[in-house]
Amino acid sequence: MASKQSRRRLRGKARAAAAGLQQLTLEASVSVEAVQSGADGQVRLPRISIEAYNGGVMRPSRFFGDVIIDLSGVHKAAGAVPLLLGHDHSQIVGHAEVTITDKIAAEGVISGTGPAAQEVIGAAKNGFPWKASIGLAVERALYLDDDEEANVNGTTVSGPITVVRQSLLGEISVLPWAADQSTSVKVAASHNNGVRRPTPMDEKFIAWLEAKGFDGDELTDVQVKALEASWKAETQTPPPDPMEAKRKEIENECREASQQAVGNPLQAQREAQAAETLRVAEIRKICAGQHADVEAQAIREAWDPVKAELQVLRAERSNAPAIHVASKETPTAQVLEAACALAGNFAEAEKTFDAKILEAVHKRFRSGIGLQELLLEAAWANGYQGRRFRGDADGVLRAAFSTKSLSGILSNTANKFLLEGFMYVEPSWREISARRSVNDFKTVTSYRMTGDMQFVEVGPAGELKHGEVDEESYTNRAKTYGKMFAITRTDLINDDLGALTAIPRRIGRGAGLGLNHIFWTAFLDNASFFTTGRSNYQEGAATTLASAGLKTGVTLFRKITDADGKPVATSPRLLLVPPDLEVAADELYVSTNIVAAVGADATYLREPSANVFARKYRPIVSTYLSNSNYTGYSTTAWYLLADPMDMATIEVAFLNGRETPVVESADADFNVLGIQMRGYFDFGVAKTEYRAGLKSKGAA
Repeated sequence: MASKQSRRRLRGKARAAAAGLQQLTLEASVSVEAVQSGADGQVRLPRISIEAYNGGVMRPSRFFGDVIIDLSGVHKAAGAVPLLLGHDHSQIVGHAEVTITDKIAAEGVISGTGPAAQEVIGAAKNGFPWKASIGLAVERALYLDDDEEANVNGTTVSGPITVVRQSLLGEISVLPWAADQSTSVKVAASHNNGVRRPTPMDEKFIAWLEAKGFDGDELTDVQVKALEASWKAETQTPPPDPMEAKRKEIENECREASQQAVGNPLQAQREAQAAETLRVAEIRKICAGQHADVEAQAIREAWDPVKAELQVLRAERSNAPAIHVASKETPTAQVLEAACALAGNFAEAEKTFDAKILEAVHKRFRSGIGLQELLLEAAWANGYQGRRFRGDADGVLRAAFSTKSLSGILSNTANKFLLEGFMYVEPSWREISARRSVNDFKTVTSYRMTGDMQFVEVGPAGELKHGEVDEESYTNRAKTYGKMFAITRTDLINDDLGALTAIPRRIGRGAGLGLNHIFWTAFLDNASFFTTGRSNYQEGAATTLASAGLKTGVTLFRKITDADGKPVATSPRLLLVPPDLEVAADELYVSTNIVAAVGADATYLREPSANVFARKYRPIVSTYLSNSNYTGYSTTAWYLLADPMDMATIEVAFLNGRETPVVESADADFNVLGIQMRGYFDFGVAKTEYRAGLKSKGAA
């Protein structure tokens, strides 16, 4: 059996996995129906059915531990969900309508025209057991510990397990193998190998078969396909070729003109000139100024308009892939993130991204990347065929946000700049506080360091006595703080990448300022926390921040006792001061000698004496201590504090242990033209152990 330390390490890994979860793939069953012909003789697209998830507990591949998806929190974009081969956006299989009830199910068609779709159909006909994997963008996940429970999908689950509370269904992929081999697969597109055919056939075709002496129910797919081609060739008239009809029309016009011109050479010349003018005009209209080489050759070599039109179609078809085709050179999401980071002068870019990614950025985006270019790259990766942002901004946005890729790129990029802005704000709160992780927004009660916890001798029987916790306690709870912002239509049209970099920086700074405001409001409102009765407060002229005042404070701090009058036995480690006392605190910490002035006019210097406080009490400065907007502010008060790892006077609780704010992005609401983003931060602040600090008024 694993030790407690091992289990703690395992739980830590699982929590980390849940906190950083971006995508989850779930194995599922797949059913592919054969190609069918309707009563009208038209071929129907093969249908595909997937029962993706039934709401139970699973262990997906490439993920730590058990997972359960809350079906009530799964949502998807409007319209059909794309079906891919192996999660490759360039390998299109088809599309499906997805229903989310007490399970996730998909019903769709194999509408792809490339090799991926043909591979799925062909392998299914041969009986290959396809599997499916569903791509979920995880928006909120909760890790349950050993002793925790939650209600998910109408049942109670117990930890350890990760509960995905909110997620976005992005795509469904067909795979040849799945980690969960217990899933059942039913494929209905297998070759019938001579057995009775389940696919209905056209009644006229069946009658034709019977007239020829064939039994349609005994034929294989290959035989039916060959005979059906013979039947159509024999009984059906092929549709007229529009190009051939147009060619004949032109030939008839020329023949009529020639007949009318017989016996009249001048009229014949006029008719020939008119016909040439019409031919050239028609060719120029077909080329539309886009195919100068075709236009010149057609006029020079006397092509008819039909031939010119065919050549234009061939040229456009051969050039189509140049518009955009996903390939190995298509920049990855990480390359786009790095490009945005470099464009926004992100300070940690060289440390965040490896050399290969940075080299790809410099090669692809030599002059930097703009906001429009970022959106176009994301849209192209999702199959968008346009070349410019300005001509179809709404189409680019729809295509760019059709999968989770762009939202992830925007969120990751914004989070980097948000964190940078957050870390620039004064961090003094972090140095004097204890931090704890909470699993929800409920109030948490903790007990102060009082009561009978002192070890005593164990008797011969080996029985240990229970320690007692006193009633002195404090409470804390996490709350959500945040702001919403948007990259507006103006930002998009102006191609302002600063909206993606500068704004998150300001939001990050705003998060830092918000945390500091809550923290120092709680800390400075301490008139009933630091009191003479608790022996953790001193005042008077002798308490100014100098060698004598610090000596008095240290002595008083070391005499602090618990409720039974016994020493708390902790030592001061930090000297917290406002900016007004920063120089005095630094001198007491750095200087090895103290030289005092004496005499009525303080013009005589005494012999220097050793500074016994050098390197003992590390100065911490906060601008909030002397700011008049906060209750309890002072320009003279200073604090001696214990190491917060031992005992802390104040605590900050973070939801799921995340000590930095989060940015999320999405396509804006219908009534907003742009990209919508939000930043939020879940934390709470509370004063904790008053025996861990001492306040000196620093004045009479």
